[in-house]
Amino acid sequence: MRIWTVNYGFLVDILVLCMVIGSVNCIGANWGTQSTHPLTPPTVVKLLKDNGIQKVKLFDADPRVLGALSGSGIEVMVGIPNDMLYNLAQSVDAAEQWVAKNVSAHISSDSVDIRYVAVGNEPFLSTLNGTYMGITYPALQNIQAALIKAGLGNRVKVTIPLNADVYQSSTVQPSTGDFRPDIHDLMVQISQFLSDNGAPFTVNIYPFISLYSDSNFPLDYAFFDGYSSPINDNGRIYSNVFDANHDTLVWALQKNGIGNLSIIIGEVGWPTDGDRNANVQYAQKFNQGFISHISGAKGTPMRPGPVDAYLFSLVDEDAKSIQPGNFERHWGVFNYDGTPKYNLSLGSNSVGLIAASNVQYLSRQWCVLSSNASIDDPQVAPSVSYACSHADCTSLGYGTSCANLDARGNISYAFNSYYQENDQLESACQFPGLSVITTTDPSRGDCKYKIMILTSRIVGGANGSSGFLKEPINLLLLVFMLSLTLL
Repeated sequence: MRIWTVNYGFLVDILVLCMVIGSVNCIGANWGTQSTHPLTPPTVVKLLKDNGIQKVKLFDADPRVLGALSGSGIEVMVGIPNDMLYNLAQSVDAAEQWVAKNVSAHISSDSVDIRYVAVGNEPFLSTLNGTYMGITYPALQNIQAALIKAGLGNRVKVTIPLNADVYQSSTVQPSTGDFRPDIHDLMVQISQFLSDNGAPFTVNIYPFISLYSDSNFPLDYAFFDGYSSPINDNGRIYSNVFDANHDTLVWALQKNGIGNLSIIIGEVGWPTDGDRNANVQYAQKFNQGFISHISGAKGTPMRPGPVDAYLFSLVDEDAKSIQPGNFERHWGVFNYDGTPKYNLSLGSNSVGLIAASNVQYLSRQWCVLSSNASIDDPQVAPSVSYACSHADCTSLGYGTSCANLDARGNISYAFNSYYQENDQLESACQFPGLSVITTTDPSRGDCKYKIMILTSRIVGGANGSSGFLKEPINLLLLVFMLSLTLL
């Protein structure tokens, strides 16, 4: 691959935020629920509506989320997780039952405007070693058959959100693009099936991952304000990697006789923390640049016209896997509590992003390293390790928002992260002889020590965080933190 279209899969729940850009384009955003203290579904639906969002894309079909979307007028893409593909591929009855429960019932009873079913999520990632290779297409066929039987074949379309690594090019020119050799015939089958059923090809494109994965990737090629060495592909000029990546797919489809297949950009965005290139300034520059770039139906050199795209993501998720990188928990346009991270103009009449309303917080108190404690205490290293393996410390590390903290600040951040995720329980700030609760905000500059929001889980409700994915701190971050304690 020489086109710098390296991408990575993210097995996370997503919601598509759609805002009118100019008169023809619509952009969405991903809403995930892998959070220790998630905003309630009604709060998120109101956030979407307050910001003019008209479409949502989900990775699953959580009845609480779909119930909150009832009567909202928001268009919905429901998702089928990869771990459900096997059963759906084996049984048409299973597919019919899934459609009846997760599509038909909500359309008829809850007035949920379901438009798409996403069958799996990036199932052909090369890193998955072919796990879902033989079952994704049969599952897609069975869901399509089930929709037709339910009388929804014309209203609800199937699709598969795919990573951009399903296609590649032999040069930097998009015109040399084709599907990945090991899945070439399968991708042609799937694409033809989608075309035959009037369904779209959905692809996730991440210029940030190109930059993260390749130290030689040119920074200005990731954005939309001009690349110093634009690529000339037989008269078509490419000054940003998004257009080049997108048109590599267009060429792959065209070469295989499916050139008119519609394309949806399932995920596109920029994280704000967890890596030296993940920050608020770059995220605002990329997302605003992208919105401006696709406005006015300009499209790409190979596909002029409206671009149907969904920003990744709506709100930060502190319980996502960090296997791809520490940035993985910081993709949101909004913070974990629904406050905007930066200004984003969504159209000529936009007044900027509007925060989530009626969000309640835990008490204004933090857990920090006691002033009487020594960083040389032998309990420091295991305490920090425990805190960060059970909470979120991804804002610590080289180039992150908290990179300038000293050793004491790093330790305090770790303690507070664990304390907040455990709902400020007194027992969660009892690191042996090291920690103390304070009402003085320890935040420094861009490094914010969180106070978690109040959730129904804390006050006895049913919408807890059970079932959300948790991953321990990665090794590099742990080594970094422990080294600070030895300074």
